[in-house]
Amino acid sequence: MGLPTGFLEIERQDRPYEKVETRLKNWREFVKPLPPAEIGRQGARCMDCGIPFCHNGCPVNNLIPDWNDLVRRDKWQQALEMLHSTNNFPEFTGRICPAPCEAACTLNIDDNPVTIKSIECAIVDRGWEEGWIAPLPPAAKTGKRVAVIGSGPAGMACAQQLARAGHAVTLFEKADRIGGLLRYGIPDFKMEKHLIDRRIRQMEAEGVEFRTGVEVGTTISIKSLIEGYDAVALTGGAEHPRDLEVPGRELAGIHFAMDFLTQQNKRNAGDDEVRAAPRGTISAKGKHVIVIGGGDTGSDCVGTSNRQGAASVTQLEVMPKPPERENKALTWPDWPLKLRTSSSHDEGCERDFAVLTKRAVGSEGRVEALECTYIDWVKGADGRMAMQEVEGSTFRLKADLVLLAMGFVSPRKAGMLDQSAVALDPRGNVRATEMDYRTSVEKLFAAGDMRRGQSLVVWAIREGRQCARAVDEFLMGSSSLPR
Repeated sequence: MGLPTGFLEIERQDRPYEKVETRLKNWREFVKPLPPAEIGRQGARCMDCGIPFCHNGCPVNNLIPDWNDLVRRDKWQQALEMLHSTNNFPEFTGRICPAPCEAACTLNIDDNPVTIKSIECAIVDRGWEEGWIAPLPPAAKTGKRVAVIGSGPAGMACAQQLARAGHAVTLFEKADRIGGLLRYGIPDFKMEKHLIDRRIRQMEAEGVEFRTGVEVGTTISIKSLIEGYDAVALTGGAEHPRDLEVPGRELAGIHFAMDFLTQQNKRNAGDDEVRAAPRGTISAKGKHVIVIGGGDTGSDCVGTSNRQGAASVTQLEVMPKPPERENKALTWPDWPLKLRTSSSHDEGCERDFAVLTKRAVGSEGRVEALECTYIDWVKGADGRMAMQEVEGSTFRLKADLVLLAMGFVSPRKAGMLDQSAVALDPRGNVRATEMDYRTSVEKLFAAGDMRRGQSLVVWAIREGRQCARAVDEFLMGSSSLPR
């Protein structure tokens, strides 16, 4: 720790944004990087705590105080090596991770945590600019073949680690491009996709073979992969969305969020409208948009709708409105429940809480309004919280487009999982432990959202890395890959 009083002398400064009126005119990232000198100053705010709670807050256990100090001392290349020792893709997490590490920072006790996420992103971005990031092919091949199914962050991390261990890795993806929900679920204004393409080129040079347009369970059978490879890792994500089971759900104009977001990302990638929207265009232009679901996906729908030119955007959340500030004495260093306002909300959005959608109303087969009611959350006789409608609170909202962003309940069962006959846990996820990531089927492993359920990109990267070590140990008897 080179500057013991840095946290007292230097104010927290985070990356600024482009003005709303400017960023709404395009689909580019709008977060402005801080100058290297300022990043170094922000790194100097780190207290290098005796117990670094930020480590515990970070799912990949980033060595945060170490690379904070290296940046402070202008040792950027060493900081990059340390950052990559725990995280394969810090340019992804440096853009879209909600930063639980900052919530766990000791300085967050008084609301001024170190700008960990910005420092992380600056380190890896400079690494690419300086040419410090290069392929790391293995010194020797093992002769073992591994199939990884699903190319989201868990699959990419798993495949890269296994390739670096010397295995011949084939990464299967049912979509036309690699990246999973990084590619088609995250809007470009939050993370531009050339960042994924750059990592794909690195992984190809390290020996990973990519096969797109191959849906395991449909195009090829899972049985053929189990027979043809020494190990198979399931990293297909949790793709089964939670539906809105109300009268009128069948009306045109009600769509799952991922169908809406994927179309726009395909357009941004240069696809024509037929390829981007083979089942019909979903557009918010000139429409009154209702987004049901108050999480990150709902926020992404808000930002996308505003860029498409929506007449209005309203976001509904069934849970009560969280407090503006958490009680640090009760929550720190854990991730707190509090009201979070995203950059998309700042671009224009009405938000309402404790709202239950009762039915969709329309004419000639198209949605025109939602009938809603306010609810209270009360504790039942069994001790569980339950919804109770507030009498006389029913209201209607005009709706030309309704986007369902209520999360995902489990992996899709049809096809691959049904064919594999793999055991599932009570929530419908593939059953496997964090110790060995083995499923109930020999040679079959599982990681990421397919194993743990809907979660964060940073958790997916962690699981992919740990699963790779488990596969390496299974194949070789021991492993030098990090957990």
